[in-house]
Amino acid sequence: MAGKDTQQIRDEFDEVVNMDPGELEKWLGTDESQSVGQSSGDSDESTGHYMGRRIVEIQKKKADDLDDDDLAAMKKVHGYVARHLKQKPSKEDVETSKWRYSLMNWGHDPLK
Repeated sequence: MAGKDTQQIRDEFDEVVNMDPGELEKWLGTDESQSVGQSSGDSDESTGHYMGRRIVEIQKKKADDLDDDDLAAMKKVHGYVARHLKQKPSKEDVETSKWRYSLMNWGHDPLK
């Protein structure tokens, strides 16, 4: 993969994904998780929910088994979380906000 080296991509991914695979899988099964995000149009599943499942797959892989598709997904996760964190609501209760729920679908719980 051109551009960033694999280690840098992994470090940035690990920096923003603060939910472990079991925690993320449990979250993805909740109504709250499925209540946020935009569908890609191909299915009823939101992009964030799909990425949450993808993050779990990546987390369960050995570092040496990561392929270019995994690295591209990891870069996408880092970019999304970094952008979304800057949009923190100022007047809303963060704990039950769609903002937090969306971030959690992408593997980041801002309350941790």
